[in-house]
Amino acid sequence: MRHLLLSAFMSFLLVSPVQADSSAKEKGREVGEAFKKAGQETGQAFKKAGQETGKAFKEGGKEIGQGFKEAGKEAGKEAKKQGRTVGEWFRDAGKKTGEGFKEMGRNVKKFFTGN
Repeated sequence: MRHLLLSAFMSFLLVSPVQADSSAKEKGREVGEAFKKAGQETGQAFKKAGQETGKAFKEGGKEIGQGFKEAGKEAGKEAKKQGRTVGEWFRDAGKKTGEGFKEMGRNVKKFFTGN
């Protein structure tokens, strides 16, 4: 009986460290799984935040681009109007200058011909 009890006690001692070891392994595995899951969730959160930020920048960029486009159109129209105005002024000034030279030429001709 004593041997039987001693054998049972020894086998219990041998099994207990295995159970403790298994329990520690299980806890370690659970902690590892928790870290893995937290890492994945954090990664997903960063990814989602990055996508939302990217969309916001994209939309903001489109709005800014449209603003520049409209401003450019308006500036182009104004520049075209100013160009026409300047062109008309040069054309008129050129005509008047040409008429002045013609008149001067006639006066020179009259001076030398005595007319």
